[in-house]
Amino acid sequence: MNKGISSIPINLRVYSPHVLNLTLIDLPGITKVPVGDQPPDIEYQIREMIMQFITRENCLILAVTPANTDLANSDALKLAKEVDPQGLRTIGVITKLDLMDEGTDARDVLENKLLPLRRGYVGVVNRSQKDIDGKKDIKSAMLAERKFFLSHPAYRHIADRMGTPHLQKVLNQQLTNHIRDTLPNFRNKLQGQLLSIEHEVEAYKNFKPEDPTRKTKALLQMVQQFAVDFEKRIEGSGDQVDTLELSGGAKINRIFHERFPFEIVKMEFNEKELRREISYAIKNIHGIRTGLFTPDMAFEAIVKKQIVKLKGPSLKSVDLVIQELINTVKKCTKKLANFPRLCEETERIVANHIREREGKTKDQVLLLIDIQVSYINTNHEDFIGFANAQQRSSQVHKKTTIGNQVIRKGWLTISNIGIMKGGSKGYWFVLTAESLSWYKDDEEK
Repeated sequence: MNKGISSIPINLRVYSPHVLNLTLIDLPGITKVPVGDQPPDIEYQIREMIMQFITRENCLILAVTPANTDLANSDALKLAKEVDPQGLRTIGVITKLDLMDEGTDARDVLENKLLPLRRGYVGVVNRSQKDIDGKKDIKSAMLAERKFFLSHPAYRHIADRMGTPHLQKVLNQQLTNHIRDTLPNFRNKLQGQLLSIEHEVEAYKNFKPEDPTRKTKALLQMVQQFAVDFEKRIEGSGDQVDTLELSGGAKINRIFHERFPFEIVKMEFNEKELRREISYAIKNIHGIRTGLFTPDMAFEAIVKKQIVKLKGPSLKSVDLVIQELINTVKKCTKKLANFPRLCEETERIVANHIREREGKTKDQVLLLIDIQVSYINTNHEDFIGFANAQQRSSQVHKKTTIGNQVIRKGWLTISNIGIMKGGSKGYWFVLTAESLSWYKDDEEK
């Protein structure tokens, strides 16, 4: 069964004398763990789809949260908070009030005290699956809902502001108010677009398509405009900033700073397995000998194996960036829609160039990782090696002599030495810059 998602909307019109004139967009809920044939990045895809709608300033957000879950962990309210931090466009809807644990209620939430929203919260009680299977109709469900709010001691004082009928009225009123508030800005935006189109039409008044000189000039102007638009979408621009959706450059930035770390975090890391690999590496390097110190080769073998794992997320990030560049090209060629062949050819040439650079980019990324794998620099401040420990110690204890600097001390058990009676035995070791000493106990006698 197909459990994936699609950005193509399903338009459903409901005609009834009992419904209000509203347009609702039902977005999918956040899926944390992929199921069935869902892709591994299903959570990221759903989040991107939701963001495409709720980032629009003229959109009201209906954040639906079950009452039997922690409101602070609500995915709907969390996403709404990101795009509407002041809660000006968000309407909270609390469901499943009848399924809360005995002795608990959502009174503080519904009274807008816990997580305040300018437009407040509305509580509803929907039909359960048992009610649906039992053919319980909507009218009976709404009567049961009304009875619940009137009889519940925590909600009876606000019963007139709860329930599905009140939610309908609130949505209708809020939509009317929102249209009234946003209409002036919307009108100004339309007027600006109209002036821009009229200016563009004016430029074509004296255009003669049969004149080769004008053809060449017009072609160069359109290609130059395409290049300018593409650069603005990728590099960013202070003029005519798009407030409805993220530009190509912003999405690429998100891939670098959100998606790439997300892919790295997703990589399987089994600490128990890693410890086993480290143990095997150390033992295999020592062979038949019993080593005293951890060999560098064991450390490098394990580290190199972890670095190589970065290839997968890195190449996937390249694929995502390439796709975003191609999407940006398609958006920039929309201005060439009046010239279909030019639009198609421009898109083809630029997309092919991007695809050609894709292979070289991936080669460069793999080369960079191979460079990191080829040499592990343990003489770095991130590693507390002998030389670094000596340097740090000299900075802290400038007045002491180098020979007396203690780099590390602690218990060390020596095992598998035949000349020692009793098998393994623990000693207190002291490592300085010039010597390694061991004692019977930590009193160093």
